[in-house]
Amino acid sequence: MDEKERQELELEDIIKEFGGAPIEEPEEEVQQAPEDTEETPVAEEAEDTFDDVALADWLNNRKTEAQPETLQETRRIDLEDLQETRRRDAADLQATRRINTEDLQATRRMEPVSTQPAAQTVTGDTIRLDGLGGDFAERVKREEPVEDTREDRIWTPGDTIHREPFSKYWEPEYEQPIGEYVPPQPIQFQPRSRLRELKKKLIAGPEKRYYELMETGVGKLQVLMFLSILVVLICAISTGMYALGLVQENRMRLMVFGQFLAMLISALLGSNQLIEGVADIGKKRFTLNTLLTVTFLVCCVDGALCLHQIRVPCCAAFSLEVTMSLWREYQRKSIEMLQMDTMRKATRLDGVAAYEDYLDGKKGLLRKEGQVEDFMDHYAQLSKPEKKLNLYCFIAMCIACAIGIFAGVMEGLSAGIQVAAVSLLAAVPATAFIAHSRPAILLERRLHKLGTVLCGWQGVEGLCGKTVFPVTFQDLYSADTVRLNGVKFFGSREPELVVAYATAVVTADGSGLTGLFTQVLDSHNGRHYDAFNLTHYENGGVCGVVEGETVLLGSASFLKEMGIEVPENARISYAVYVAIDNELSGLFAVSYEKTKSTTAGLTTLNAYRGLQCALISDDFMLTHGFLRSKFGIKPKRFLLPDYETRQELRKKELEEQQTLLMTTALGLAPVAYAVTGARALRTTSRMGTVLHIVGGSIGLAIMVLLVVLGALELLTPANMFLYQLVWMIPAILFTEWTRSI
Repeated sequence: MDEKERQELELEDIIKEFGGAPIEEPEEEVQQAPEDTEETPVAEEAEDTFDDVALADWLNNRKTEAQPETLQETRRIDLEDLQETRRRDAADLQATRRINTEDLQATRRMEPVSTQPAAQTVTGDTIRLDGLGGDFAERVKREEPVEDTREDRIWTPGDTIHREPFSKYWEPEYEQPIGEYVPPQPIQFQPRSRLRELKKKLIAGPEKRYYELMETGVGKLQVLMFLSILVVLICAISTGMYALGLVQENRMRLMVFGQFLAMLISALLGSNQLIEGVADIGKKRFTLNTLLTVTFLVCCVDGALCLHQIRVPCCAAFSLEVTMSLWREYQRKSIEMLQMDTMRKATRLDGVAAYEDYLDGKKGLLRKEGQVEDFMDHYAQLSKPEKKLNLYCFIAMCIACAIGIFAGVMEGLSAGIQVAAVSLLAAVPATAFIAHSRPAILLERRLHKLGTVLCGWQGVEGLCGKTVFPVTFQDLYSADTVRLNGVKFFGSREPELVVAYATAVVTADGSGLTGLFTQVLDSHNGRHYDAFNLTHYENGGVCGVVEGETVLLGSASFLKEMGIEVPENARISYAVYVAIDNELSGLFAVSYEKTKSTTAGLTTLNAYRGLQCALISDDFMLTHGFLRSKFGIKPKRFLLPDYETRQELRKKELEEQQTLLMTTALGLAPVAYAVTGARALRTTSRMGTVLHIVGGSIGLAIMVLLVVLGALELLTPANMFLYQLVWMIPAILFTEWTRSI
């Protein structure tokens, strides 16, 4: 084998060692192609490798042209350059991948900053660089500007290959040290965050309390009430038979024993109430249950004397009071369960608080964000009427005991105990136990359907008095209840211009029709303008200047009063008329669909004296005539302040005022029924307290009169039971007041 063949074999082995293709002898020399000449595409062997075929051609040409004495030196230089280039490229690629992984987590590709130029030592031949894989072809920049770095280019000897800093081609969005990745902070979605926080509080408070009440339930109370009613009926029937003389003499002892036993059974059924009365004494309180406990003790002593004297005790009246006490406990527990059920199901919580001196010296009921603590801290507090009734119970007990002592001094010990027992039963009618709980449960059942709760008695008191309830356009009409039925244009102006001018005035006015007019303008691809120098009129209209032209918006009657002619066939009840430069230019027929919630809310708000609604939104269509025709509202009950006053009212905001009620639903009815229901509840509770205090006072006065006259024979069980039934009739009627809100 001669030297030439040995050299070719060594060259092929070298090329194969570096991953190239076998060398083939070219037929002719490779010529340099211009930039705009289409070149034959060459297949890439792998990423980050040279075009081995082109490199082999170049080496083969060098081999044939070189002199024998310099051929070995040339090969050595070429191989060293090739190895150095591959080593540098591999190091650069490895550094690039490491930085990409650490800095941007494989989301961006970053190029390493290199300060050493990639010098080439070969000259006089052509090398194609389109075989470079990855980002190397983009990193190699020529001194001449290149339009597309991804196109195939020809590198010729003499060209300078240099590397530019990475910051020249890309600037980071945020500054951070290379190699330290700082993850972006997540955007907090406030509604979702607020709901999560709300649910945590609801689970810890109302929901936990709700399941505690569900564990005990009201089934036991219902059974006890049913048994107690049976005892009352048995006692009432036997007492009636005795009053009618249907009980034989030899059966009297059995009847007295049966009455006494029925009283003990009633006390057993109401044992929780009797124990609670004793516990109230330990808390330094005197309640109706405490008075019931004292009455039971005195009646037990009187019952023992009745067994000895063969005298019928007043067991029917006592059993009736125990039944009413059980009924009150059942109603209180039901109220709390309904309130907790309303709160635990909430996905939103809006509150209402009072703003003192809101309008003309009257307080205003403004809305705010509700807090669970505002309800949990106040819902179980005693009302003022209950406190007054408890105070009366203590006074009545003292008076009844004094009457018994006086009768004992006058008639003897047995008569004194009998008078004391009857006086305690007459001191407070049996319906006093439900004077406050029954109207509250009737109201709560209605509010529970609306998703509203009152924040205790302080909420009831805060919602009463001379009050102004601010109403907005959104309270009257939601976005889906206002629709456009049609548009008609007049005059010579372009329809798009009329729509644009009308939209500009409506938007500047802040009317509830802004969304509707904007939608019409966008559907016509109209231009948005700005309106200036707005003027509001008391008869329902607004005027503005748009692009130097005067634009009037309002009803047909308003334009007629402004001296603008409106055709008779173009008069529509609910439409927005547009006049530009004192010429009718168009009308927009608007359909206002009223909802049951809005109608019921406005009706109940305007039914109470001292409570007035005030419109605070700037909407030129909402006039007294409009409200009267749509909702049947009396103008005197609905305030329409002037434009400046409305602006001032909207600026007033609540700070730290106590929340009075909370609602979990949208609409006007939930808030309106809570406001009027609170006023009805306060009235009913006050009247019930007064009624039972008067009834008890009359009973004590009768007892004093009978003791003074010595007519103790009139103190029969039948008369005592009839006395309780008589006072039940007005008391039950008064508690129905809250049902009619």
